[in-house]
Amino acid sequence: MNFEARHPRVATVRLGGTEQRNGHLEASPVVRTGPPAEAPARDDAEQPKRATQEYADALARVPRVSIGLPVYNGERYLREAIDSILAQTFTDFELIISDNASTDGTAAICLEYAARDRRIAYYRQPRNRGGAWNFNHVFRLSAGEYFKWASHDDVLAPTFLERCIEPLDRNASVVVCYPGTIKINEHGKEVFKYKIRLRTDSPAPSRRFHELLRIPHSWYQGSGLIRAEALRKTPLIGPYSESDRILLTWLGLLGQFHEVPEYLFRSRAHAGQSVRVSRYDRTTWFDPSHQGTIVLPVWRLFFEHFVCIREVPLRASDRARCYLSALRWPFWNGNGVWMAMDLVHAARIASRMLRGRWRATKGSG
Repeated sequence: MNFEARHPRVATVRLGGTEQRNGHLEASPVVRTGPPAEAPARDDAEQPKRATQEYADALARVPRVSIGLPVYNGERYLREAIDSILAQTFTDFELIISDNASTDGTAAICLEYAARDRRIAYYRQPRNRGGAWNFNHVFRLSAGEYFKWASHDDVLAPTFLERCIEPLDRNASVVVCYPGTIKINEHGKEVFKYKIRLRTDSPAPSRRFHELLRIPHSWYQGSGLIRAEALRKTPLIGPYSESDRILLTWLGLLGQFHEVPEYLFRSRAHAGQSVRVSRYDRTTWFDPSHQGTIVLPVWRLFFEHFVCIREVPLRASDRARCYLSALRWPFWNGNGVWMAMDLVHAARIASRMLRGRWRATKGSG
């Protein structure tokens, strides 16, 4: 029986094909690899005492930072991404990799690294559960005070964690800390430095919310270091396109963002990225069950803004300003046009579905 600290208040016990968390058995559809801890003998009379001590020792080893790396068919860039994580000057972290049933060499690479470094835990899913599920899974397995999502194709500078953890330690009002971003191509060559700045360091939640809705931006803040306590108060990544942006609005209402004035994050652009497809196809990437269904991704974003405002505790004045920003969102950055396109796309899908049913009915008749 191996006891592992996966959360400050939760221990995981491996029991064959199941996991026991705080006394409750859960199905374990994944395989966890990595150097196993030495287990006490089952027939040892001292087993309960040893197990308790092992559990206490495990809790003492809980890392300050958890890094979650969800991946699917990432063999081309995966080694470089993992190497950049293991090269961090701040070393008190765990790396949790969740492989969404990759069909390339991803599993072999992950197993190799997990065997070399005890900080790495590798989980492989028996089927592709979708991007949203996989992103959320690595966070739910995490134990650290701070959490970071990592991508299989991005690269961190060695001081990324060291420089991002300092503002979070210093200021409890900060929930996200992220550095400057350099966009690189598939060969690792610099394309440009990302220079869009948002006033998400404002002490006013309504100002942070407004900035996240009004100014077009990439999701680089979400690739920073996040206070896990704040992240647990959100719905995480939703099973719909661009739900990562909604997560940022939740975090923006919960606390301030801090940008480290150094370029420590290299985000890679390449042909295999999910962002290269339409937002309708991207919905299937987030959740495969949406395949062939009618979706309204932009309308979903519009309504999720209101859910976020309703759920996060705010002063009445801030809440009113946030509602005003959310109502104005369709008039910013062409969002209203995209909402109209949602309806057109849905009508086309509905028409194809009706024609298919009509032909099936005619054929059977």
